[in-house]
Amino acid sequence: MAVVHRTTMTPGKLELLAAWLPAQPWYRDPGAGTSPRPARAGGFRLDDPQGEVGIEFMAVSDGTADRQLTYLVPLTYRGAPLEGAQEALIGTSEHGVLGRRWIYDGTHDPVLVERLYALVRGEAVPQAQSESDTPDPTVTGWSAETAHPGPASVLGVSDGPDSTDVLVRTPAGKLTISVRRVLRPVPEREDGAEPLLGHVTAEWTLADGTRARGRYAVVTP
Repeated sequence: MAVVHRTTMTPGKLELLAAWLPAQPWYRDPGAGTSPRPARAGGFRLDDPQGEVGIEFMAVSDGTADRQLTYLVPLTYRGAPLEGAQEALIGTSEHGVLGRRWIYDGTHDPVLVERLYALVRGEAVPQAQSESDTPDPTVTGWSAETAHPGPASVLGVSDGPDSTDVLVRTPAGKLTISVRRVLRPVPEREDGAEPLLGHVTAEWTLADGTRARGRYAVVTP
């Protein structure tokens, strides 16, 4: 189960993201000399079946009230460096219970990618972001009948202006999991209308305090 410890992290996750976000190709500069001030806006967690890697999908808002955007940052927390993923390291932090944690952009972490694809297929249960052992029913995975079965292994990762595309191999062939970095609401009636193999839909909070719902990730051939 996803265990959420009531403790501190130094530096905190938002502090690390404030330094990391501006360097990402999908980040929109708020302009006028404004420094990034990311704020938590939503998200959820997934369990690592091996119990070794923490997995969190964090939605963070940034920008001024009239230009605020919400970004999706999948995070993994590890007790040791992930080999070959130095470019994906967001930073390290001292956890009050677990000690030093290496925090990665989860689109480069094979454990997160495999669990995300499992969620699309209905084989992983999304967990509440801030509560231990608490499923989050607002997060849904949808898979077309033609979706490829089985686990996914990462072949390559590429960033675009709005998303990060993760090319994966499944037992039935290659496909792309596109993580939507800039979150946009999708009307409920349109959910599943696109010609996709699958998607994950979840919620976040807008600048005015209302809740929005849209796709966190989509799967295409």
